[in-house]
Amino acid sequence: MPELNSAPALPVVYRCSIGPAWVDFNGHLRDGYYMVLFSSAVDALMDLAGLDEAGRKATGHSWFTLEAHINYLHEVKQGAAVEVRLQMLGLDAKRLHVALSLHPAGGTQVLALTEQMLLNVDMAGPRATAFAPQVAAYLQPLAAQHALLPRPAQVGRVMALPQPK
Repeated sequence: MPELNSAPALPVVYRCSIGPAWVDFNGHLRDGYYMVLFSSAVDALMDLAGLDEAGRKATGHSWFTLEAHINYLHEVKQGAAVEVRLQMLGLDAKRLHVALSLHPAGGTQVLALTEQMLLNVDMAGPRATAFAPQVAAYLQPLAAQHALLPRPAQVGRVMALPQPK
């Protein structure tokens, strides 16, 4: 079975190395820092889509995270060079459904995966609003390309204990 999200079509949106302040007493990346990595990847995606500092100022828009789920799949240790890859799962006029997968830099193994729902927001309200045309022009072709890819197995999972029979 192929590795989850190993498709070469998935763009890398963020890279970094795991520093000593991010690890616990076992030498593993603390769970909260996975979200820091994924949040930084969303910031990088915003930049790529035209919502960098200048784009946010020009449009008055930003993105809010409505929901996020993280699956911790493998250990990440201090000093590891990692990258976050993006898979668009869905897009409408003002929302973006994404899977972000954490990998060893240049590798195919998925260390962790987050599924997130992001909302485009007019900060003057703040209120939900449609993506600015230039942002939509970046996201729409990517969403169409990624619609052809298989969804990661973790997408849409519900957390629950097994029910007794």
